[in-house]
Amino acid sequence: MPEAPNPKLRPTPQPTEERFAPDALRYAELDVTTNFSFLRGASHADELMLRAARLGYHAIAVTDINTLAGVVRMYDAARQIKATGWGPKLIIGGKLVLRDFPDLLVWPIDRAAYARLCRLLTLGRRRAPKGECELYIDDFLEHQQGLLAAMIVPANHRCEDESIANSQSEISHFKFSISNSESEISNFQSQIPNLQFLRNIMGDRLSVAASFAYGQDDEIQVAQLAELSSQTRVPMLATNAVHYHDPTRRPLQDVLTCIRCGCTIHEAGYRLFPNAERYLKTPAQMHRLFADYPRAIQRGIDIANQCNFSLDELRYQYPDEIVPPGQTPMQYLTQLAWEGAKERYPDGIPPKVESLIERELSLIHHLNFPAYFLTVYDLVRFARSRGILCQGRGSAANSAVCYCIGVTSVDPSRIDVLFERFISAARNEPPDIDIDFEHERREEVIQYIYKKYGRERAGMTATVITYRGRSAVRDVGKAMGFSLDWVDQLAGKLDWWQRGTITPAQLLECGIDPTDLSVRQIITLTQQILGFPRHLSQHTGGMVMTQGLLCEMVPIENASMDDRTVIEWDKDDIDTLGLLKVDVLALGMLSCIARALKLLDPPLQLHEIPPEDPAVYDMICKADTIGVFQIESRAQMSMLPRLRPRCFYDLVIEVAIVRPGPIQGNMVHPYLRRRNGLEKVTFPSEGLREVLGKTLGVPLFQEQAMRVAMVGAGFSGEEADRLRRAMAAWKKRNGEIEKFHIKIVEGMTCNGYTAEFAEQSFEQIRGFAEYGFPESHSASFALLVYVSAWIKCHHPAEFACA
Repeated sequence: MPEAPNPKLRPTPQPTEERFAPDALRYAELDVTTNFSFLRGASHADELMLRAARLGYHAIAVTDINTLAGVVRMYDAARQIKATGWGPKLIIGGKLVLRDFPDLLVWPIDRAAYARLCRLLTLGRRRAPKGECELYIDDFLEHQQGLLAAMIVPANHRCEDESIANSQSEISHFKFSISNSESEISNFQSQIPNLQFLRNIMGDRLSVAASFAYGQDDEIQVAQLAELSSQTRVPMLATNAVHYHDPTRRPLQDVLTCIRCGCTIHEAGYRLFPNAERYLKTPAQMHRLFADYPRAIQRGIDIANQCNFSLDELRYQYPDEIVPPGQTPMQYLTQLAWEGAKERYPDGIPPKVESLIERELSLIHHLNFPAYFLTVYDLVRFARSRGILCQGRGSAANSAVCYCIGVTSVDPSRIDVLFERFISAARNEPPDIDIDFEHERREEVIQYIYKKYGRERAGMTATVITYRGRSAVRDVGKAMGFSLDWVDQLAGKLDWWQRGTITPAQLLECGIDPTDLSVRQIITLTQQILGFPRHLSQHTGGMVMTQGLLCEMVPIENASMDDRTVIEWDKDDIDTLGLLKVDVLALGMLSCIARALKLLDPPLQLHEIPPEDPAVYDMICKADTIGVFQIESRAQMSMLPRLRPRCFYDLVIEVAIVRPGPIQGNMVHPYLRRRNGLEKVTFPSEGLREVLGKTLGVPLFQEQAMRVAMVGAGFSGEEADRLRRAMAAWKKRNGEIEKFHIKIVEGMTCNGYTAEFAEQSFEQIRGFAEYGFPESHSASFALLVYVSAWIKCHHPAEFACA
């Protein structure tokens, strides 16, 4: 082994290194931690991608710790930025924290290598408890084909409390201030066998990562890494170990560290980064820092050029096991639809329904979604074979095909809702069908899915738990060292903080001095952390099934509940990539209705309940609805005598109107006044008459809010769909709806509407972002309202018993 150089002397670069001069305007950052490395990264994916684009980066990677949970957000941000012009190349990757080897940065070069990375992470997470990953060097070697890697030389220092970090590299940032140069040299030299071992297996695909973090021994550290690189013939890679996009996020990153470590900012000590240098520097800064090692800069560009995998390559294929031999999925679905129509309408299929079936089948065939509907049909068929009552909602509530194949019991002849709300050629994405099952027996259906498709082809969707008002102020306040009673007092007043604002007067109401520096810091940090991912949980019932291997598209991990496995992506990520999801949900009222229907003589099916019974509506108008689904609350019971439902569509409106969205959007009283003849029904334009005619000129449903934006403000179908997503994601990311404010108001005023009406319309749309209800969901719930009310009205003993 060569003699270690004198740490007091800075090694002179080799002559070949001096002559090498990469393009001064090109730089690729390949070590980037987003906030999906929970409580570590201090920036959102779109913030990182936008800054990289503004700085003119050649490429930027996402390398979260033992996870691919954040790659779709990064991909979506990159796609939106590139749509406006030039943007940096996105490199998908990860940071592997191994139990018996130094940490590795890895990047797949193609689709096959990405599949191996997903399998590797699935392996590590399936053998560990929820939220953890247990990987060893042998696991990596089994999956390393097609992966590029960079070893992060571990620090000599180790934390006494292992809960502080699960990553060796995480500790290295403060090592410089507490270790001496002799031990650093010894530690670097000790890594020669590890590098040579990997070099013999991976060859030129291996690098060694180096960073200038403005520590006191930076130059010595990087010089030793350069010497290590020379001895092992493993190229050095320049990175900045990025944890946030801008240096102003350093305080937030410190607070996140304190939250993760369970300490206050005053106790954190060496757990914190020593400075604010872990941000996206300009290419010129990185070239200056690595002026003596230009090949380290070029190494990053070379790696980026080799990595050609994109999430665009993930081609989802629907399961097709259910299709009988000799038939295509479309042929089988068509057969089921027409056979079911004859059963549903024994006296003849109404012309309206026949037309709907033909139009829907044509659209389903055009978009190649027959296997999706067959997959949903298979779940319903299994449930009914076990006597499990179920009811579809979402697009199922307004689909004639779903009614005919038994997914829903809502007769399409009784409701007029656009099928294109959830499936359209313009959006080219699958419908979102939710199925409610008896809450006591839903697990049977979930286990049927796992058994039919296997753990490698099916998994539950994740839910990203994000910081909102109370959780944000509590965690930030405790990290800043404030007492628990003070933090709880403040948090109790701030449950509305999802909008990210607070006034001095509101602080004074809590007895808090708004001019205090620490208080202002808490306010700033709380506003920054709102919408940050806190951890992954499992969706209430979203299931993803694939024809191929799901574990080669996304890592799968154990859930906290036994016999459950969960993918790392949530509903928004799945929508972005166009993956199939079926919501297998539990509903207590279905258990009640199932028991009641079995007690009747003779027993009835859900769709066999006689429709539009005047006696049922008489009972509902008198608010005799204790025990009835959805309309037994005090608010609903006070609304019923005022709304006076007399038909099924009135129940659809009743379900939707008593919700925070319409109430906050000031839609309830105008609708009631118009319905009762106390106010004239008017429409701002003929175009909006078509949109709002069914609800007397007042928008009550989420679909109407979207169409108001399209007709009134000139939104395109794509823009309206982004508005829908923003309304659906208001809990996860603060301020998404506000981005549409100017466009809606200016669009309406340009189209001849008054500024007052434009502002009112935006307030209504913002109200829908806070628990607005889609009309199709209201229709499904309204059916259960009517069924439970019918049983109570005509069979009160059976209803009470059930």
